[in-house]
Amino acid sequence: MVDKVEKIWMDGELVPWDEARVHVLTHTLHYGLGAFEGIRCYARDDGRSAVFRLPEHVDRLFQSAKIADIAMRWTPAEVTEACLQTIRENKLDECYLRPLAFVGAGAMGLYGRDNPIHLTIAAWRWGAYLGDDGLKNGIRAKVSSFTRPGVNITMTKAKVVGNYVNSILAKREVVACGYDEAIMLDPQGYVSEASGENIFVVRGGEVITPPLGGSILGGITRDSVITLCREMGIPLVERHITRDELYIADEVFFSGTAAEVTPVREVDERAVGAGARGPLTTRLQARYFQAVRGPEELHPEWLTFV
Repeated sequence: MVDKVEKIWMDGELVPWDEARVHVLTHTLHYGLGAFEGIRCYARDDGRSAVFRLPEHVDRLFQSAKIADIAMRWTPAEVTEACLQTIRENKLDECYLRPLAFVGAGAMGLYGRDNPIHLTIAAWRWGAYLGDDGLKNGIRAKVSSFTRPGVNITMTKAKVVGNYVNSILAKREVVACGYDEAIMLDPQGYVSEASGENIFVVRGGEVITPPLGGSILGGITRDSVITLCREMGIPLVERHITRDELYIADEVFFSGTAAEVTPVREVDERAVGAGARGPLTTRLQARYFQAVRGPEELHPEWLTFV
């Protein structure tokens, strides 16, 4: 359950949580054309709160809207301030933010080009997406029978609402089999990403991740991990990964705003490495949390203080 807070930002106003409503004929509800983001605000060791890579998330929201042919009524600066205002109004020291641009009620049918565009921003407290134990000991993953759509099918570089039906089905499939998360292959059979996270594989001291030119979403946490790898002197390459490479990997981990840096201890009933969080994953995970929580400011440009 989402922990209820006091206010949600809707079209320029902060409204009480229970009054943040939409009409049943909202176009996005029926057809899935909408753009959204997931953003984290962290309570830092120095007592301040900072939103992690807020400008990049806001930029991606606008890029997703452009790809989806959604005409935003607000500027990036206005959306940035609205995110901060939502955190302050709800007196949250840390939280998850969910901006959502959607097509409102009006004409039905697929076109809906003249329907009003709305924007809402909700905030709530959210811990480790795949569990605190998962962060420490790793999770169990399974390759899903559902394929990640190709690059000319669902516009894979956009966080579009309807795109995630595919991810939901994959997640439900593997959870029903007793796993924690799904790994999805692209139409060519290469490893793409998890249901809501990017994926990294460690082999022989080298970190490997699928390239941006494929069907993956350009993850902001993914970009952060790549930056940390280079700073720490850890060899990193972006290339295609085959399914069987997951089985013989020394380490596997996911990255994402919700999942942060989560190790994978098992894939398809096969232990990854020693079946526990590996040494490189441990180092990168610790460095990531130092960047977002402190005490030092490893990357001050990644932090927008509330």
